[in-house]
Amino acid sequence: QVQPVESGGGLAQAGDSLKISCVVSGRTRDEYAVGWFRQAPGKEREFLAAISWNGVQTLYGDAVTGQLAISSDNAKNTVFLRMNRLRPEDTAVYFCASAVNWGGSYVPEYQCWGQGTQVTVSA
Repeated sequence: QVQPVESGGGLAQAGDSLKISCVVSGRTRDEYAVGWFRQAPGKEREFLAAISWNGVQTLYGDAVTGQLAISSDNAKNTVFLRMNRLRPEDTAVYFCASAVNWGGSYVPEYQCWGQGTQVTVSA
């Protein structure tokens, strides 16, 4: 069973950088891509970035262009999201999700979701 598990969240100060990880346990050859999303209280889930396991495709959300870097370690079934110049408005629960096709920013294309990791940024 495919199960993404996020880690690396926590407390940060404005201007800091943070790298969070997503290990996709049970990953099979059918899994094509991983996406990162976040959700702040009272707000909709927001797309951040996605990457295909073959490294051919990457995509970033419009609101975060230039602030994020997504990467992967195929041997460890792990996808990373590095966030630079953090701001208090980046405070949210960050989720990763696995897809068997290139889902891009489209939430329904992602079949398996992690429980999320909380990132809190203080001013």
